[in-house]
Amino acid sequence: MYRIRFHGRGGQGMKTASRILGTAFFKQGYEVQDAPRYGAERRGAPIFAYVRAAKRTIFERGVIRDPNLVVVADETLVPMPAAGVLQGLNSDTVLVIYSRTPASQWQDRLKLANPVHTLGVADQAEQPLAWHFLGVVCAAAAARLTGMIRWDTFASALREEIGGVAKSVIEANLFYASRAYEQMAEAEACVVPAAQVQAESCSLPGWIEIPFEDARLSAPAIHEGLTSEMIKTGLWRTLRPVIDEARCKRCVWICSTYCPDGAIRIDESGRPQIDYQHCKGCMVCVAQCPNHAIEARPEHGGKV
Repeated sequence: MYRIRFHGRGGQGMKTASRILGTAFFKQGYEVQDAPRYGAERRGAPIFAYVRAAKRTIFERGVIRDPNLVVVADETLVPMPAAGVLQGLNSDTVLVIYSRTPASQWQDRLKLANPVHTLGVADQAEQPLAWHFLGVVCAAAAARLTGMIRWDTFASALREEIGGVAKSVIEANLFYASRAYEQMAEAEACVVPAAQVQAESCSLPGWIEIPFEDARLSAPAIHEGLTSEMIKTGLWRTLRPVIDEARCKRCVWICSTYCPDGAIRIDESGRPQIDYQHCKGCMVCVAQCPNHAIEARPEHGGKV
């Protein structure tokens, strides 16, 4: 069985990657599971999606904890414990990272003996829109590394999953996916499928008696206020909203009202202040500001 995990940030297309790869496996005659794992308002937050594929009925359920292949779309997630990128890796797990850093340096940095491959990051000057296609790039790389999915099958799955968009968009996705597929040619079929769990080896869990309780007793208790302030959700952010003081008209209410996390407050002078420790980078304020006084900038510098 192939057990594949995609790690990225909300909005980078990991859910789409798992669906395309799952459909491609299905078209090649495999039994498939594919599913994303994320919560609400996850743009910029660490998420993952996974695919199981086997020639026999799949009895496993839930999150993949012992993957054959891990594909990472955002290299900043690798050292982040909450992202769980390295969770469950064994000596045979293949790791693919979208990064300019050579694979050998990643092996040294992470102290891994595992096979590590890097997907080349597109030059922003030559291909400024390449990062929009990160999901299909990761899916295509995974397809080639398994050695089980032909390019024409993958292309058919891609068209099926994103078929509701313009033809030019589909062609652009195919272009970037084909480059990733070819880039992984030297490592084709390096992912070794693991043994599948058989139904007869599984046992039902013991029953647990849970008594019914009055709703007033069983409802969750909040022991103290302001617990959300203790969670620094600014780590989720990939884009940072920056206020242009020259354009801001001090309208007082628009950006602070539309912010879904209350991360924008108005000071005594009427100037909006962004709490970057809790701003998730959803860019709602950028979209709502009528004076275009808030700009979206990459968290690590540069321009969008």
